Amino acid sequence: MKKLATIGDNCVDIYPQLNKAFSGGNAVNVAVYATRYGMQPGCVTWVGEDDYGHTLRHDLARKGIDISHVHTKPGLTAQTQVTLNGSDRVFGDYTEGVMANFALSEEDYRWLGDYDIIHSAIWGHAEDAFPRLYADGKITAFDFSDKWDSPLWQTLPPHLDFVFASALVEDDALCLRMKTIVGQGAGAVIVTLGENGSIAWDGRQFWRQMPDPVTVVDTMGAGDSFIAGFLCAQASGKSLPEAMKQGTACAAQTIQYHGAW
Repeated sequence: MKKLATIGDNCVDIYPQLNKAFSGGNAVNVAVYATRYGMQPGCVTWVGEDDYGHTLRHDLARKGIDISHVHTKPGLTAQTQVTLNGSDRVFGDYTEGVMANFALSEEDYRWLGDYDIIHSAIWGHAEDAFPRLYADGKITAFDFSDKWDSPLWQTLPPHLDFVFASALVEDDALCLRMKTIVGQGAGAVIVTLGENGSIAWDGRQFWRQMPDPVTVVDTMGAGDSFIAGFLCAQASGKSLPEAMKQGTACAAQTIQYHGAW
């Protein structure tokens, strides 16, 4: 199986209604969810010197993530206030903390040389790394979330094997946009649609996957777990539709409990 590393954002999701805090963030979540499939991922990110930073490093190590490049910096660990509206999570105030200045060092790049698949997301300040990683022969993946107006859409797709994003529904405009993204040079684009499942375009045809029927407790981490399941399927040689199915199953597992993991 190919090896996965994630780079970029982390945060502590604070639920005042539950009086609890959960380690999270896209790069962190994808790494943790990947362990469900026998993966031993690495993660490059920055945390603060505060208790949340200590907890996040401890939580990742406990899950079997290589934290040798989870760097501790002076300042605060990123934090997000989260409230629940039924089973949907609503994001409130966000404190970026030390992640505001995140960048990969040459030591980080050398360490990533041992990994085959590199993933990050739009919040992680890691976009500048992808032209180099792609040129080095890495399988690259990036999550744009629902930020369809980001200027990164104009520059990143040629350096990405897998582009992830989210939307509410499938329509003609979305399908055209997906074709355009692959036309820019991306390998494939996969869009999660919440309760409407997911859709992918690989340059030849559209693939669709409906969600698994489960009781939803908290949607936190659904998209990240889809990505982890998908990338682990790709790492083991499965096809794109098989990867979508595995991503869907991974997301279904996540949304049946509170917090990302």
